[in-house]
Amino acid sequence: MKKTVLAGLLSVSAAAAMTAAQPALAEPDKGQTIIRGGEQAAVKGSPQFFTGSVRIDPLYPANNAMRSSGGSVTFEPGARSHWHVHPVGQVLIVTSGVGRTQEWGKPVQEIRAGDVVICPVGVKHWHGAAPNSAMTHISICEEKEPGKVVEWMEEVTDAQYNGN
Repeated sequence: MKKTVLAGLLSVSAAAAMTAAQPALAEPDKGQTIIRGGEQAAVKGSPQFFTGSVRIDPLYPANNAMRSSGGSVTFEPGARSHWHVHPVGQVLIVTSGVGRTQEWGKPVQEIRAGDVVICPVGVKHWHGAAPNSAMTHISICEEKEPGKVVEWMEEVTDAQYNGN
């Protein structure tokens, strides 16, 4: 069953988290905006979109001229997103730990701190932590239309997660 999230961020119930209680960004002619680290509350990843323990730390919302949003997502060992697609794609920058990612119909791949994963437009995929390691990545997405950055799909089964 497909689930569509119509709110601001990433691949992850983060969408709602990214737009809730966030500072308004400056208009282009008004200068820079600084969003101080720790000023935005982290949220727990919803079981509607994730398996396992996931924490989402919003970085910046999509209410800016760039239409992009960013968040830092931490997956505890074995935690992962559900299958999903992005209408404008997604960039993941792995900042710590060891994780896994998979495109539909392709093998599971290991990702590590320093890796950058570019998820093309409309490619069904998932990402999360390895079984014995937490993993944190920064997710950057762009809105195709206001509030539309991800289309959520079914859970990743244990067999899929384990590459079977």
